[in-house]
Amino acid sequence: MRRSSRSVCANLAEAWYKRLYERHFVSKLSDASSEAAETIVWLDVAQNCGCLDSTRADKFESGYREIIGGIISMYGPI
Repeated sequence: MRRSSRSVCANLAEAWYKRLYERHFVSKLSDASSEAAETIVWLDVAQNCGCLDSTRADKFESGYREIIGGIISMYGPI
């Protein structure tokens, strides 16, 4: 979970610096949204293992779904 959640930010930063090259930009945005989706999976695993209560898991998942929505909106017309 730590790796995938940190990777979201790292991929967004890399996308920003590659924004002049549309294909690279979109590729890094895709990587960022994939890492956010993976984080949601790990949140579910943590909840199922009893490491995270459902209230906090739902709150974090909601936040990551918002992040994914924001990343997708950055793609623009492809």
